[in-house]
Amino acid sequence: MNLAELFRHETDLQALQAGQTLFNEGEKGELMYVLISGTASIFVRNRLVETAEAGAMMGEMAMIEDAPRTATVIARTDCMLLPIGQKRFNFLVQQTPNFALHVMRVIADRLRRADAFL
Repeated sequence: MNLAELFRHETDLQALQAGQTLFNEGEKGELMYVLISGTASIFVRNRLVETAEAGAMMGEMAMIEDAPRTATVIARTDCMLLPIGQKRFNFLVQQTPNFALHVMRVIADRLRRADAFL
């Protein structure tokens, strides 16, 4: 599922310039983001673990648990992002089962890759 395509008509986007930080590991998270355009680096404990491209989601753990951010995200290029709050996330999970499955697959994939680092 390409989330950039799913949300292509959205207009309430957030711009992030190359080099800017979206959020830092350890911060409280209240939003997740869908990367509509651009690329971003995802770091865990100062180690690059993923380069996100258009369609990627970041910060989804904040929607699932009330815990500090587990990663830092920094724009590699100029980015456009769609912020998604808890209410909208819950609506998407309830009304779009493929969205919920996609979130679970992304989390599972990231967990597998984290295990490979260990």
